[in-house]
Amino acid sequence: MTAVDTQLDRRWEQFHTWGPYGLLGSGVVLAFATADPHAAPAKWYAAFGLIAAAVALQLWWHSTRPRGPDRRRTPSRTGAVYYAVRWGLAFALTYLNPFFAFYAATGYMDADETLPPRWHRIGLLASAVTVAGAQAGGVPFHGVLQWTVFVALLIANSGLQMVVAHLTEQEAERARERTETIAELERTNAALQQALDENAALHAQLLVQAREAGVADERRRLAAEIHDTIAQGLTGIIAQLQVVANTPERGPAREHLHRAMDLARHSLGEARRSVQNLAPVALENDGLPEALKKTVAEWGERTGVRAEFTVTGTTEQLHEEVSATLLRIVQEALSNARHARASRVGVTLSFMGDEVVLDIRDDGTGFDPLALPARSRSGGFGLDGMRARAERIAGSLAVESEPGHGTALSARVPLVRHER
Repeated sequence: MTAVDTQLDRRWEQFHTWGPYGLLGSGVVLAFATADPHAAPAKWYAAFGLIAAAVALQLWWHSTRPRGPDRRRTPSRTGAVYYAVRWGLAFALTYLNPFFAFYAATGYMDADETLPPRWHRIGLLASAVTVAGAQAGGVPFHGVLQWTVFVALLIANSGLQMVVAHLTEQEAERARERTETIAELERTNAALQQALDENAALHAQLLVQAREAGVADERRRLAAEIHDTIAQGLTGIIAQLQVVANTPERGPAREHLHRAMDLARHSLGEARRSVQNLAPVALENDGLPEALKKTVAEWGERTGVRAEFTVTGTTEQLHEEVSATLLRIVQEALSNARHARASRVGVTLSFMGDEVVLDIRDDGTGFDPLALPARSRSGGFGLDGMRARAERIAGSLAVESEPGHGTALSARVPLVRHER
């Protein structure tokens, strides 16, 4: 409930409490100002007695108001008795002087608080009878004309009060519906917040599990990569050196020696790449966009290939595991692009609401995606490894390629923000 609603309720409560006193006082002043000074003493005594009874009734009713923050009344048998006694006093006072109709009008104010719902309209009609009788000149009536005026005024008063009561009931019903809607929205918001919290917890748990599972996968991957690259290179070097040792001619021996040196350089590069994959140093001081920008630029300068990097969307500080995964995918994709003799490479990092999309495109030789398993076995880590990296953090990797028309990779992973 807002402060404005609380203030309105307080004022309405004050009106219900002090309104009957004010209306009774107005009736007393006007009645005695227009009273016949030569009236019988009994009439005066009756008026004073009825006024005193009305004041006592109001004082008693005021003392029974509920205590505490919510002081609103609800219909009860006590309220119905109070309404009936007050109506009787008002009718008797109006019989003595029509100006006491001001006091009789209090029946319009609190019928909804004192009478059960099925008696609302009867109570309002009874109050309208008293008020209409006073407006018609007071009871008893004399002549058909006064009766006709009374009936017309009764219809007007009761009809107006019925309309007001109907509108009040509709407004109360709408207020109840609004209250229920607000309560339902609060429950829905609470459930939604709980679901968001659970989702965040699941994301964190997923990353922890992925990190733990990734340790074993990374060991197997590194062992396979060392076997496919470094170990094979060293085996080739040994073979070439053995040929050199067994060849007395200087020309052929020098040729095999150059081959051994080329294999040694290649194996050294593969070893450095493996170490770089184990620990992405580029992320130590920079976020993912800055690290990717530097990685792509340095790779382009080193290889002489035109390489471009683009960021789209609102940049977010990503979780370390997500950043490391995407960086390693780019490093492997750039290595593949070099082997594919690409002349141009484009890398795009897109922040798209709840996920991050990494696109790598090159114009290299391309390949047949249907031959991907054989290519992966012959190429070490390759595309299968990149796909495994993406899937470890609940992501995916899509590949589009055609011989002679380049390759396009698209990695989509959940956007998990950096833990602060």
